[in-house]
Amino acid sequence: MTSRLALGTVQFGLDYGISNVTGITTPEECAKILFVANCAGVDTIDTAINYGSSEQVLGGLGMAGWRTISKLPSLPEGCLDIYQWVQDQVNSSLNRLGLDRIYGFLLHNPSQVFDAFGPKILDALFLMQRDGIVEKIGVSIYSPEQLARIYSVFKPDIVQAPLNLVDRRLVDSGWLDRLASDGVEVHTRSAFLQGLLLMERPGAYFEPWRYLWSVWQNWLGENPTISPVAVCLAYPLSFPSISRVVVGVNCVNQLNELLAASSNAEGIRCFPKISSSDNRLINPVNWSVTQG
Repeated sequence: MTSRLALGTVQFGLDYGISNVTGITTPEECAKILFVANCAGVDTIDTAINYGSSEQVLGGLGMAGWRTISKLPSLPEGCLDIYQWVQDQVNSSLNRLGLDRIYGFLLHNPSQVFDAFGPKILDALFLMQRDGIVEKIGVSIYSPEQLARIYSVFKPDIVQAPLNLVDRRLVDSGWLDRLASDGVEVHTRSAFLQGLLLMERPGAYFEPWRYLWSVWQNWLGENPTISPVAVCLAYPLSFPSISRVVVGVNCVNQLNELLAASSNAEGIRCFPKISSSDNRLINPVNWSVTQG
């Protein structure tokens, strides 16, 4: 049976995540993770050109049989040949991954489509889609508010967006329903808010939202048979219109925990009321470097 989890691989190439204490995952551990994920029915790999050495590591392990999705970085200043740059980026990505074609290529910075070079970037991707090199073109967004402008330019095949117990904007805005009705493949990320939801005592930066964490911990105390991992996964998985929930792991033990939690998620339909619209909290880009 195919799993609705997708394997995020930023940790394969970068030291990423507020709760990550082990650093970049070793290639040996990456190989074990891919093997276990494949055996569990996970069929989708999420990576990006900007994820350090992630693509090289994945290519060395073999991507045949995986639905692989990568992401285009921002256009460098002074680039004169947009078409050539896009083609070079995609082809270099394919070369690192050891693939002739790829399931999806997303704009890592969707605001690119709004500037003067946006039409050329999209045209270059559409040409590669026409030639069968890229199956689906999409965007990785940070806020559903971006979708209205994106839709005014083109309708993506795939949208990847944050969604978790704290950040429910994709649902509350109505955009999840609209994307589903338009046949757009929806992938969500940040189910654990970069690991913040799995930390019993967040750092000093998060003190203004202490009440939310109190509600969260009280809810867990009232539901002792439900792990925080399970309820965090259960929330995005509770929406049938979400095709894949992207999760990143540092080791096989973490992956096994996520797989076990996802198998128990279907029975969870009651969620704590800890949502927030405060961008200082829901967007990790705004978090203080020193957590305290």
